[in-house]
This record gives sequence, C-alpha cells and structure tokens, in this order.
Amino acid sequence: MLIAALVALLVFVISLPFWLPALVVRLRLRIFAHINGKEGIQVEIAQFRALYENPAANGRSRGAVLSDLFWYWLAPGPQVHQEHLEPGERYTEVARTTRRILAGAHANAAGVAQECAERVLAQILAKPVNAVRLRDLMMPIWAEFYYEMVFGESCRKSDRDLIVGNANDVVTSLKCCGLRHMDRRERLTRYLIERIEAGDVPHRLPNVLTVEEQAWYLQGTFFNTAVVQSSEAMAHLLMAIAQHRDVQRGLRTGAVDLDHVMDEALRLYPLFGVAHRITTGDIGNIPTGSVLLFNYPDLHQSGFDHPERFDPGRWETAKVVKDVNHIPYGVTANRACPARGLMPVTMRAVTQATLARFELRTSAAHTRSIPNRGPCLLIRREPTDQPEATRPVGRQLAVMRLRDRCEDVTRSLTQLVLGSYMVLDARRQRLCGRYFEQQDGWLAVD
Repeated sequence: MLIAALVALLVFVISLPFWLPALVVRLRLRIFAHINGKEGIQVEIAQFRALYENPAANGRSRGAVLSDLFWYWLAPGPQVHQEHLEPGERYTEVARTTRRILAGAHANAAGVAQECAERVLAQILAKPVNAVRLRDLMMPIWAEFYYEMVFGESCRKSDRDLIVGNANDVVTSLKCCGLRHMDRRERLTRYLIERIEAGDVPHRLPNVLTVEEQAWYLQGTFFNTAVVQSSEAMAHLLMAIAQHRDVQRGLRTGAVDLDHVMDEALRLYPLFGVAHRITTGDIGNIPTGSVLLFNYPDLHQSGFDHPERFDPGRWETAKVVKDVNHIPYGVTANRACPARGLMPVTMRAVTQATLARFELRTSAAHTRSIPNRGPCLLIRREPTDQPEATRPVGRQLAVMRLRDRCEDVTRSLTQLVLGSYMVLDARRQRLCGRYFEQQDGWLAVD
C-alpha cells in the first residue's frame, strides 16, 4: 500500500506541469472577472478593424474599472502615460513629442541599436555556452537604446541599471510574478526630474505638463512601455528562432527573410493580449462610454492556414499587410504606436548582431505571455564555425526543459496569489477612478 501511495504521489507530482498552469490561468481569469465585475464588450473578429479604427473608440481610462488595475501596475504617473491619456490637448501634445523624439533619431536608429546590442552581448562572449533569459538579456540593450533616444548621449551602466530595474519591476508585476516596488520606480522619477531641471534633455517636452509630469511621461513612454515591449518582442523573436533550427540556418545563409520571421513571430506571439478602448461617442448601436475589448491573439489566428504553426514562409505569398489580420503595432488611424516605423529596423539590427555571435537553442515552452522570460542557450560562434555551431548541449537542454516545467508550477501558484492580491489592492486604491473624480470636482468648482 505504501509503495502504491508513493507511486501515485510521484505520478501526481510529475503530471503537475501538464495541467496545473492552464488550470491556474482559468482560475485567475475567473477571480479577476469576479473582482472587477462584468465589464466590456468582446469585439467580434469581423468588426475588429472597423471598430479599432473608429475615431470614437479613442478613450483609454475614464469610465473603465479595468483602468484602475492598469494604472496600479504602471504607477507612478499613469495619468500622463501616453497609452492611457484621454483624447484632448494633453494627449495631442504628448503624442507629438514622442513622434518628434523618435523621428529625430530614426536615421541612425539601426546603428545605435546595433552598438547597444554589441556592448551588452560582448559581456557574455567569454563563455562558450551561456544559459540566459532572453527578456533579461534584451532589456539592457533597449534601456541603452531609449536612453540615447531621449538624452542624445551614450548610457552609463548606473543609468542603465536604474532603467532596467524600473522596467523589470513594471513587467514583473504586470505578469503577476511579483509585487510592485514603488521605491525602485520613484528612484527613476527623481533621477529624471533632476535631469530635466538641469536642462539635460535636448528635446522640447510638453509644456502642458509640470516638471514632475514630464518625468512621468518620459518614464512611462520610453523607460516603461518602450523598453518592456521592445524586450518582449525580441525575446519572442529569438525564442522562435531558437526553436526552429531550419529557420535559424536559413537566416544565417540568407535563404530565409528576417522580415518574414519577424512578422510571423509578432503574429503568433502578439505583445498585446486584450486591449481595451472606451467609446467617446456612439458607434452604431454601441453607446458612448462602452468598454470595447479587442482580442489580439484571436485576431492574429483568424484567416490563416494552420495558424498555430510558426511558418515564416506564409508571408512570401501573403497579401499586403492591410488585407490580413495582422496589426502588431495597432492601427495608424487611431492612437497609432509611435514606434511602428522604428521597431522593424531596430529589431532587425539587434537580431543580426545576436545571430552573428551566437547559435540559439532552447527546450523551454514558448507562450504569448513568456512568463519564464525566455530560457535559452547562447552558443558562441567561433570565427571558423560553420553556419551552425556543433557543440553538444543535450544535457543543458534537458536540464532547461525540466527546470522550465517546474517553474511553470511554482510560477502559476505565485501568479494566482499575487495576482489576486494586486487586483484587490488596485480596486481598493482606485487610482484611475479617484483621479477623474477629483478632475470633475475641480471643474465643478471652477
């Protein structure tokens, strides 16, 4: 009996990675929905683009319970974060400033991205085989890149560490893998205020914002969102390349188009899960103030043959982008991503710099949320190497696979507990709701 019980326990433990994470995800979604209440209209695929482009679907924060949660994760300064500003003078001026900063750097962006990548990657060239987390590896590269975009100078390691600490804290809490640490974020805010007051920012910042709000704007737009999303996009791209050795070989020999690989990675692993917009006017029978929920993964799966497959070749025969369900950077007509022209150029440069130095191998799972941060082996290429390295790494890959499965279990439980706590805490603080109540109160007094 004892032996049978031990065997049953062993089978149960071994089976946990195969069913517990998915169960916990469903449970988390149920808990979040219960806490936040029933809110939002799920947009059908057939209406997705038309509604997303509609100028009346341009509200971001006011009137949505979900906004309290996003403001909680993006604090400090979510009220001036470009992604969460309401339409109006402040949004227009902030968006114009972001476009101006990025446009000024566009001509040299690929070169700057390559230099940033080479500096960071050089730190791990000493070892023949490096076990890394791709998101962690990419984050210093993009911290340096966006620092140079904002300040027009090379980034010191101390400044880079400050930015990475802030960005990592934001994305870790967003994925419910850890709690917020506001002291880390506020250190970056104080640093930015000092740099603004010292006249170190060579760009005209929005004059509709106070100095503190200007610091929050830079922090939220460039050193939260830009660093996090660029790092996650690169982690997905490199994970896909690591998992498909034929694609990696083709990229090295020129037989595979890197642009097609990027398109396919962003199709299969979109950076957004469900984006929400709040209607500021009636759209047909959808009344003003409705919360529209746009499911990016569902859209990117629709209309493709075998959509679950990673197949860069599909883009060789695909119609032009506007004719397929593929909008990795949103839509131009409504609150367009300011980096939509910059990202393909810079991602290409960072990818080429990485593949020139390393072969990538992974045995870890690859999901859209990339919660384990993209475990991967980087195998140094020697000058005499063939296009594909030949070092035996079977043991490291076996260990990586086992560790990744175990982390799926422990992480899932962590996300369930911490996610539930943060949702409750966000509902208690009501950062967004209280902000707009105060704004309305001031307007009433005026």
